[in-house]
Amino acid sequence: MADPHGFLRTDHREVPRRRPVPIRLMDYREVYEAGDPEQLRRQASRCMDCGVPFCHQGCPLGNLIPEFNDAMYRGELPRAVELLHATNNFPEFTGRTCPAPCENACVLGINQPAVTIKQVEATIVDQGFAAGLIQPVIPDRITGRTVAVVGSGPAGLAAAQQLTRAGHTVVVHEREDRLGGLLRYGIPDFKLEKHHIDRRLDQMRAEGTRFTTSVEVGRDISFEELQSRFDAVIVCTGATVPRDMSISGRGLRGIEFAMDYLVPSNRVQAGEEVDHIDARGQHVIIIGGGDTGADCLGTALRQTAASVTTLAIGAQPPVERSESDPWPTVPRIFEVQSSHEEGGTRRYLASTTRFVGDDEGKVIGIDVAKTEFADGRRVPSPGTEHRLNADLVLLALGFSGPESEALGLDVADGGVFDRDESYTGSAPGVFIAGDSGRGQSLIVWAIAEGRSVAAEVDRFLTGSSRLPEPVRPHDRSFKW
Repeated sequence: MADPHGFLRTDHREVPRRRPVPIRLMDYREVYEAGDPEQLRRQASRCMDCGVPFCHQGCPLGNLIPEFNDAMYRGELPRAVELLHATNNFPEFTGRTCPAPCENACVLGINQPAVTIKQVEATIVDQGFAAGLIQPVIPDRITGRTVAVVGSGPAGLAAAQQLTRAGHTVVVHEREDRLGGLLRYGIPDFKLEKHHIDRRLDQMRAEGTRFTTSVEVGRDISFEELQSRFDAVIVCTGATVPRDMSISGRGLRGIEFAMDYLVPSNRVQAGEEVDHIDARGQHVIIIGGGDTGADCLGTALRQTAASVTTLAIGAQPPVERSESDPWPTVPRIFEVQSSHEEGGTRRYLASTTRFVGDDEGKVIGIDVAKTEFADGRRVPSPGTEHRLNADLVLLALGFSGPESEALGLDVADGGVFDRDESYTGSAPGVFIAGDSGRGQSLIVWAIAEGRSVAAEVDRFLTGSSRLPEPVRPHDRSFKW
């Protein structure tokens, strides 16, 4: 452990300051200022000798959290880097974009604010890169076996890195023109600057992983051809089919899926000249109060929208754990992300009943009613309907599953690809990992499943495996 009295000496939670709102709205850089090393050391010291570290159970990767907190408290950066990478291929991603179920399970969280595990994690990897401690891991043997990975999101990249280090020849196929999946184009730079992805890809290339971009399986190469060329195929395409709303007026112009708004905007920030939706001067309504909705909010505010209103169909969560969400479960609490600090209006118990358009087929507003609960369902309350002006409506309602038609694989209940306990899909030599087999979930689950499927593929190719296996497909605890 770190300081045995640390949680008594420092009984409050400190995180790096966020840049002032008026300043950060002028750019798309990450919102946090540089951290104070002494502050980080104090926070790491709060990790207590709790006997049973429930943070291990909260983290799907099984990160060695007390151990790397201890290393950072003692100033042992090389040990911290080694401990962190023993269970997580990409802590720079989880340290910035994961909602931290480990912190929800922190034993200190019973009566104090939890240890700032995410901050410690991101700091370790950033300092590790700066100190030259994170280098390519070159395999000591080449097996002669080949693996194709379809999709370069966190699950695909984790699987590819593990299998490359095991000595297999791995080729990652990405349909977009740049690598990273939704990490690249789905998450705005103010949450994850893309140089974090690029430096990790450089490491993977140096280790021997091969990448192809602008190659869509089912269009540029058939899935059958992929199977014939490689000894094993791993499908990590994510859950990219957006959930829709089947209500009156849905076909009006100006009603867009969140990703049709975010992806072109992120491409513009990458320096590309592409058609994109600009919210400048518009009244924007975002339907959906989750992470994607918050990303739309921050983007629209940076585009100087006239107003932004976020609608959530359910009630506003409590600010602290309720009795129905006891420690160490993931509580449903009121969350204030950086985008929420920057502006906009959040409305709860808001049921959208109709989209309203003008004579030219353009959306000009939506009709909203108060949500009530009847027979266990959320329905609009009669007599409470009112109209909100809208020039742009963004649907941030989550995702229903993967795009499945081109691959010809069996689809299970819930719209995900069917697979068994060894991540094996419905075709021989085909494996499924990440959101495409799990459904919409967290980045930490994607990395965990990528590492796990790598062990199964290694065993399939060679008869045994020394790769770690953090989770099994049936384990759905702590799913967000």
